[in-house]
Amino acid sequence: MAVVYMTDEGYKKLAEEIVRLETIDRKSISAQIAEARDKGDLSENAEYDAAKEAQGLLEMKIAQMKDTLANARVIDESKLSADSVQILCKVEVKNQANGQVMKYMLVSENEANIREGKLAVNTPIGKGLLGKKVGETVKISVPAGLLMLEIVSISL
Repeated sequence: MAVVYMTDEGYKKLAEEIVRLETIDRKSISAQIAEARDKGDLSENAEYDAAKEAQGLLEMKIAQMKDTLANARVIDESKLSADSVQILCKVEVKNQANGQVMKYMLVSENEANIREGKLAVNTPIGKGLLGKKVGETVKISVPAGLLMLEIVSISL
């Protein structure tokens, strides 16, 4: 797996999520398996099959999250600059087609949440904005067509 860049906050959230899955969710699924097993014949027990499948999915999710954590590099926010767009910068852009102004914070893929305005750097828009400066207009190819965004401001 490739190196994953994360904020300190994102790293801590991921670690906490792993602990929750390993302690609370694992116990819950084990209890469901035990309860289903107590109901008798396992060959025709849909509850048992569902609980075993849920256990497998949980273990796969835990393994993936641990792999991400093992390959994570926490970004030193003190070394960031607002001279150009980079990860962890807050960027205000203006859509040249409709005049709409949007604000995004560029983050790693794992921390992306568009509702919170956190845009992954590996998305078409994120890639298009990286390295650009205030005043530049960027042409970005998105599924809906060509997007023209002017960079209004960059902050940390």
